Amino acid sequence: MDRMEPVDLNAAADAYASTPLLNCLLRETADPTGEEGVHRLRGSGRLLRVRAGRRPVRPELGTAQGWCPLSHTELVKLTSDELRQYTGVPNDELPAEINDSRDTVAALLAARAAAEAPEDPYVLSEQALVMGHPHHPAPKARGGAPAASWLPYAPEAHARFPLLFLAVREDQVVEEGDPAGADAIEALAGILDGPRAPAGYRLLPAHPWQSSLVAGRPALREAFADGRLLRLGPGRRPVWPTASVRTLYVPDPARDMFVKFSLDVRITNDVRRLWRHDLLRLARTDAAVRAGFADLRRAGSNAVWLSDRGYRTARFAFEELAVLVRDGLRGRLAPGAGPLLAAALAEGFEGSPLAASPCPAEWWRAYLRQVVPPVLGLFARRGIVLEAHLQNCLVAVDARGVPVQALFRDAEGVKLPTDLPREEAWQRLVYCLVVNHLAETAQALAERHPDVAGQLWPAVREELLRFDAAHGLPEIARLLAAPTLPAKTNLLLRWTGADGAEARYLPLPNPLRTQGG
Repeated sequence: MDRMEPVDLNAAADAYASTPLLNCLLRETADPTGEEGVHRLRGSGRLLRVRAGRRPVRPELGTAQGWCPLSHTELVKLTSDELRQYTGVPNDELPAEINDSRDTVAALLAARAAAEAPEDPYVLSEQALVMGHPHHPAPKARGGAPAASWLPYAPEAHARFPLLFLAVREDQVVEEGDPAGADAIEALAGILDGPRAPAGYRLLPAHPWQSSLVAGRPALREAFADGRLLRLGPGRRPVWPTASVRTLYVPDPARDMFVKFSLDVRITNDVRRLWRHDLLRLARTDAAVRAGFADLRRAGSNAVWLSDRGYRTARFAFEELAVLVRDGLRGRLAPGAGPLLAAALAEGFEGSPLAASPCPAEWWRAYLRQVVPPVLGLFARRGIVLEAHLQNCLVAVDARGVPVQALFRDAEGVKLPTDLPREEAWQRLVYCLVVNHLAETAQALAERHPDVAGQLWPAVREELLRFDAAHGLPEIARLLAAPTLPAKTNLLLRWTGADGAEARYLPLPNPLRTQGG
């Protein structure tokens, strides 16, 4: 039995890692042939066959001798060869990143099997994303570091750990935000039973993984040596990492909150730092979104914005040591409702109401009523685009598992009217909400409940038309008539070395378009 377990874990890791890579390869560099599961690769013209469905598996390459199964290693080599031919650009970094993602999954599966899962359904949903982004070639890469360096902080391994506490001399503190943000940072020491800053210093919580990554940098060594920065020690109560890895949930009966840190590791498309330019625009962006949600509340919506209240950092390590404070959940949920991460509903986890719903068509309509109108309402009223992808949305459900509220987060991904021309802003909204979010959730629901598959996209159309009738958003008619939707090209973006924020799109058939529309 013991000898079989590594084989099983390896096979599972290969399957988890191959699926998003295949999704990318087939979406971005291949065309369907008309035969089920068979695609022609554009770079070489070779044929690739997979088991068709929402999560393609078991890739086979067409050869003169017939269909040849591909291991994960062979699939990575095939992908590299194809992209070289298709783009004319070499890349030695991405294949290593893809393999790192696969090895990360193997380590996560082993750790997860031995870990105690959290009892809180919300935390369980945040820690459910073993596969992760279904259309990214390396969704679980952790920078190529040994597993021992990051596993203690991995949400997928059901990690929980104490924050570290530093103290920054007052004349070296940089902070911005409303008073609630600074107050929340100071409150962390009490909530987590941590040390207090001495006179003349301000508290600076730190993520232990980030602290280990930047500890040897000259600016920090000098600051510790001359007393501008002090090590105070860890808190005694743990925090829970959420799906984004660097954002941590601080549970507390009286005052829960989230804290977000820089993390000098590439996760999906970007090195996850709190970049200076994002922090400097944070207050303006968050204030605009808060005002937009206040409009929605006055119009009768119960949707919630989890506000990024402010940040604090050290002048000599502005990005490296930055910490951002975000609203918690307590006091913001509909009575009797429990929040769940939308991405976990799409990927699946034990106890998911998407899987268990006795009336999936009604469940879906309730889901749409909560998620769609706030996103469209902010755009229609104020031109604001929420980055409403699966990882930035929480859906609160009642005791029956029916969605009754949506909560949105992450000011860093928000676009204001001054950031993008309206057409580009709408394209971003459609990608995040429809392609990344609704399409994935609808496919997961159809997979669990095939009998309602034909009702899902008509229900989305109905919700869009209902909003248009009530509020008059001209982009909706164009969306419903468009032959295609925009899909982000994460594989090509990473292969060509484009900046992670530089979204590039390719057209996908639009399931919202009616026959002959």
